[in-house]
Amino acid sequence: MAPFPVFLYSQGFRGDPHLRAFLLSAGSLASGLALALSSLAPAGAEAPVAPQSETAKPVQSGFARHAMVAAANPLATEAGVAVLKRGGTAIDAAVAIQTVLGLVEPQSSGLGGGSFMVYYDARTHKVTAYDGREFAPAGATNRLFVDDQGKPIPFYDAVLGGISTGVPGAIAMLDQAHRDHGKLSWASLFDQGEKLASDGFVVSPRLAKMIASKAPQAKAPDAVRYFTKADGQRYVAGDVLKNPAYAHTLGLIAKFGASGLLTGPVAQDIVARLHEGPRPSTMTLADLAAYRPTVKPALCEPFLGYVVCTPQAPSGGPGLQMALGILNHTDIAKRNASDEKAWFEFAQASRLAYADRDRYVGDPAFVKVPLAGLLAPNYLAKRAALVGEKAGPVTFGQPEGAPDYATDKTLEPGGTSHFIVVDQYGNVLSMTTTVESIFGSGRMVDGFFLNNQLTDSSFSPSDPDGVPAANAPAPGKRPRSSMAPAIVLKNGRFYAAAGSPGGSAIQAYNLKALVAILGWKMSPQDAVALPNLVAKGDKFNADPFPADIMKGLADRDMPLDTARGEESGIQAIIVKNGGYLGGADPRREGRARGF
Repeated sequence: MAPFPVFLYSQGFRGDPHLRAFLLSAGSLASGLALALSSLAPAGAEAPVAPQSETAKPVQSGFARHAMVAAANPLATEAGVAVLKRGGTAIDAAVAIQTVLGLVEPQSSGLGGGSFMVYYDARTHKVTAYDGREFAPAGATNRLFVDDQGKPIPFYDAVLGGISTGVPGAIAMLDQAHRDHGKLSWASLFDQGEKLASDGFVVSPRLAKMIASKAPQAKAPDAVRYFTKADGQRYVAGDVLKNPAYAHTLGLIAKFGASGLLTGPVAQDIVARLHEGPRPSTMTLADLAAYRPTVKPALCEPFLGYVVCTPQAPSGGPGLQMALGILNHTDIAKRNASDEKAWFEFAQASRLAYADRDRYVGDPAFVKVPLAGLLAPNYLAKRAALVGEKAGPVTFGQPEGAPDYATDKTLEPGGTSHFIVVDQYGNVLSMTTTVESIFGSGRMVDGFFLNNQLTDSSFSPSDPDGVPAANAPAPGKRPRSSMAPAIVLKNGRFYAAAGSPGGSAIQAYNLKALVAILGWKMSPQDAVALPNLVAKGDKFNADPFPADIMKGLADRDMPLDTARGEESGIQAIIVKNGGYLGGADPRREGRARGF
């Protein structure tokens, strides 16, 4: 049987010839993938030939003595490392990384989106959570996604409408974090993003795939206009795409901070675009100008002798912490990635945590989230006792202080991006950032896409008896998120960081990475390359696993559905040998680099 990372490289890219070709030509990853693919090639098949001068080490992983960036696109990684080499802090680098990601990976995040971030301060050893989640405009109601007959409107009708967009918060969050922890001037952090937007950047295979996708947003008028060349053809991998409007917007933000986005001409353009077309928004200039990020202590809980820190609700942090807490009461750390019982325990903990998260987690400014009860050791032990030996029905529990909430009807497609920065001063951030779905709402202003984040709310605000759903929309309310960037402490000091995009699957992706790194002692690259298993309710979606594991799980009434696969984008960094060892998910184009 091939080792897990080899298995994933081969399975993950066999069905995508453009991405496979890109990766096989990307520096030293070529020889590593060539070796991996040849190990699974049919007898007599010709394996790809790697350049003779390259080593076998995959180019996505890296080691650095002083500082490191792991991000989803090489251009973003380079921008972050360049800021760190200038003496910048992790927060300084994050600003540059986000501006580049919003340009070269607009399907995932951008100026028009939101974010969650956890930040480790090397001086105080404290971990702080920054919440840049979008919120609903003041004119929104709990019937935002309900038609005149009281039925939920079709999901993509909502996504493409102005009603799907929340007040964007990612840039405001970074502005606040920079005021708290920045070193270089704010204006100096936009140079690389502006240059790439003005001079043009090479369209990557992943962006080209999204441009050509069947997603409704990719076919929306603004997206078609942006991604169509003068000759009428759509941009493809290798083409150079320029975005002068994006460069201009970055110039305004560089000069005026978040106010350059949330007030003035850009804000006017946002409001105007959202009021156009079907299902217009109620968003006003006052809604945009009123945005403020929240800053509070991170949610930190024990796991296998470490302390894992995530953002608070309405992020995915509580759900991830519940799953980790359940696994604390199993023997998963005594097992390994080749053990089907380990994956069974993993999946059962996921199912139990998802059931509680979906029932009880919403915006704590609007609803009671029984967090203390959900994370109480005795409650987690009771939930762990339900893991059992076979997969049976799973439902939400009754933690102490639990309110009566209706069944959740939230749909949350995959999207988003994640990056990690460790600076030379020892500060660390883990940040997940998003416009929600592919190209957000498909609506674009001033060079960037607007989010469809409000569709992360429940499409059914209450049950027939009027009992509200915890995640029902409301004026000024933030929809529940699955984003759960994590920082891990060992003996009170930074040890690891991890995070992933992926919609509701983020919780499972992050859980896999943390179990593999902390429990199974795997390297970051090997951990992120493991197959994904997303177990929620009675669905067990997964990447292909080795046959013995597939059979073992099926025997436990857990048949894996591998038809679609699971496209995570995990980044991870750990402290290793006096420096930092990083890994980037082989399913995407990320790189871990430093100096």
